[in-house]
Amino acid sequence: MRQANLALPSPCKFAAFGTVIVNHTAGGMGELVCRGANSNVDMGNPTLHGEIVGIDNCSAILTDPEGPYKLTPAAALAAFADLTLYTNGEPCPMCASAIRWAGFHECVFGTSIDTLTHLGWGQIQISAREVFRQSHGLSSATRLYGPVLANETDPFFSWQFDPGAPCPAGCARNGTTCAVV
Repeated sequence: MRQANLALPSPCKFAAFGTVIVNHTAGGMGELVCRGANSNVDMGNPTLHGEIVGIDNCSAILTDPEGPYKLTPAAALAAFADLTLYTNGEPCPMCASAIRWAGFHECVFGTSIDTLTHLGWGQIQISAREVFRQSHGLSSATRLYGPVLANETDPFFSWQFDPGAPCPAGCARNGTTCAVV
């Protein structure tokens, strides 16, 4: 989860949704394969949530003919079954669906959708658990864990709609926003 927070380009990013994808079959703490951060404002694409960016980055890394894996597209699709996706915010229904379609081994999240809503974030009120529960006939069963380390992920989402909330570590108030110190 801490690596998902570190996937962010800044601890003060407004939509601080970060993702890392790890191969735990590599032994030890696992091998970090790829990362992603919410990029919808940066790219003008509302679907570029952290999980989607992470999945896109993984597909590119796994199939890069000059990269470390050099997988065929079919082998890359099969590889997701050995990977765990960590995200600092509970996947929205779109991202939870993408995670299930990809067939990840596990998905681990930090801050829950209920907490995000309470903090002022707009959300579609369908939990990742419900999306996973309603996923039928898919080739794998992704295990879902969370909230995990929410005490460390919640601060990334609490300041945007509450000018009295503290900024995440490494940031300080600059008017109504938080900026890197």
